[in-house]
This record gives sequence, C-alpha cells and structure tokens, in this order.
Amino acid sequence: MSKNIKTYLLLGIVLLIWGIIGFKVLSALSPEDETLALAENVNFEPKEVAEKDTFNILVNYRDPFLGTLSLSKKRTKKVVKKREVQFPSVNYTGLITDQNTKNHIFFVTISGNQYLMRVGNTQSDVTLVSGRSNNIKIRYKGILKTIPLQNATQ
Repeated sequence: MSKNIKTYLLLGIVLLIWGIIGFKVLSALSPEDETLALAENVNFEPKEVAEKDTFNILVNYRDPFLGTLSLSKKRTKKVVKKREVQFPSVNYTGLITDQNTKNHIFFVTISGNQYLMRVGNTQSDVTLVSGRSNNIKIRYKGILKTIPLQNATQ
C-alpha cells in the first residue's frame, strides 16, 4: 500500500471513532422526550411491614481488667419544686427621661417606700431588670414579674 492510502484510511477510522463519541455525548446531553403511558385502574396495595426484632443486652458479666462485676447506675430525675415567694407590694408610678443622655429614672414604690431606680438598681431585694413607659420588669428572689404603670387617679 502506498503511503497516502494508509494516511487516508487511518484518517477515516479516526473520524469515524470521534463521530461515534460525539454522537453519544450529544445524545446524552439532549435526551428526547419520552411519552408517558398513563395507567388506568391501578390498584395500590402497600407491602406488609414486618415488626423489628428488638433485644436487650444484659451487662452483668465480670470486668476482664478489674475483676469486678459492673453494675449499671440508675439515673434519677430531680424534681424541681416551684418556690412560693411572697412578693412585697410593688407599684410603678412613673418615669423621668433625661433628654441629653436618654437615661430613664423610674419611680417605684416598694412596701410603701418610694424609690428612684435605674435599670440594674436593687432596693429591698427588688432588682429593676428593665422598664418602659407603660411597665417595668422586676426580679425578687430569682422570680421575674412585670408591673404595669399605675395611674395617678387611682
């Protein structure tokens, strides 16, 4: 065979192989729409579910390193009792706002004594947690309570 014939024959085989590869890639990237066959009168019956086999492992064997029996510790849940706390008489009667610094000073009456308090201050074991113009939140012995604003007409 001459040199040109071998070259043309090999070129044709290479083009054929690359053509097959290109066709497969293009057919994978753009699949044709398949028509869906609609089934009529399909009866659906779910499969039976088998119960799971459960087991417990008893760990009452001797510890191979210590030579003692291992005993599992029983966990007990702690029951938290709610504390009954007698709140003192607390009234919120108003507030003063400093226009320059925006600090609030609250008028709080505790057991008949009036105090000027800021957020975080404590008087007679009553701590002022937060406050707004219509209510304040106080904490007494760990319990949080919201006190509404008392009107001056009352």
